[in-house]
Amino acid sequence: MGRGDLTNAVWDRLKSFLPLGGARGGRWSDHRRVINGVLYRVRTGVQWRDLPERFGPWETVYKRHRRWSADGTWKMLLSRIQAAQDAAGQIDWEVSVDSTAVRAHQHAAGARKTPAAAVSQKGAGARDEPGRSGVAETDGPAGGGGQVGECLGRSRGGFTTKIHLVADGRCRPLAFVLTPGHYGDGPQLARVLEEVSVPRVGVGRPRKRPDRVLADKAYTSRGNRRYLRRRGIPHTIPERLDQQRHRQNRGSRGGRPTEFDSELYKKRNTVERAINRLKSFRAVATRYEKRAYTYLGTVTVAALMVWLRT
Repeated sequence: MGRGDLTNAVWDRLKSFLPLGGARGGRWSDHRRVINGVLYRVRTGVQWRDLPERFGPWETVYKRHRRWSADGTWKMLLSRIQAAQDAAGQIDWEVSVDSTAVRAHQHAAGARKTPAAAVSQKGAGARDEPGRSGVAETDGPAGGGGQVGECLGRSRGGFTTKIHLVADGRCRPLAFVLTPGHYGDGPQLARVLEEVSVPRVGVGRPRKRPDRVLADKAYTSRGNRRYLRRRGIPHTIPERLDQQRHRQNRGSRGGRPTEFDSELYKKRNTVERAINRLKSFRAVATRYEKRAYTYLGTVTVAALMVWLRT
């Protein structure tokens, strides 16, 4: 077992959730070896072609990662692990929200403007087009295409992608979404909170509402506060100075000051530490993938390992 590979204890937790058969009635290559190859690439950021031979053919590892990113297998594995943690009472539901910018490598540019899902409308038994590498190249989720569609944009940090995430009180990412680097943080609060959905191990609906949300001044808009109140979620978000002056200038029409607990706000650094954990994986800290859904799969693999190791 190499450094960073799945331990026996972690493998025992994962293997029961993995798909049993391959596409078109075939068999998967050994799941453990292929997943270890994906983990090696996510941890080191090497090119797929440079994977060590002990992981088998690099095309197999690459296509498995791309396919599982497209069909939601990585997301399903993360949900199952989160559900087990929630059933054991190991999730702190006082969550924090923030974002981080990820510099995109030059190889991340140049994706086709036509979404990958629309390129091939062939059935499962049809032949692939010449010059393409099969299902991994042509089958993908709907959407995407173009710079903004692939979550790439120009910001003060350069050519970047933003990861907006919700972290629990133990510095583990509960949910995340991608946007181009020039998108603001505040408008994404509702979107990223809607992604929080931890299934129940037994009977019951998934848990979607945290006990409290902590966020910085980027999320202090009245729209965000209305959204949180509508969902019945207590929040601790500081108010900007210009908002305070505006409210005071309006007198009684300005409403009451927002409630803010400075001691409770200190717990917001959990999301910063969750971001540090994600960015310890080099393929997350720098984006190399052209397709947004493939990079989202890479972030999901890193988040899965964070949950399995804490």
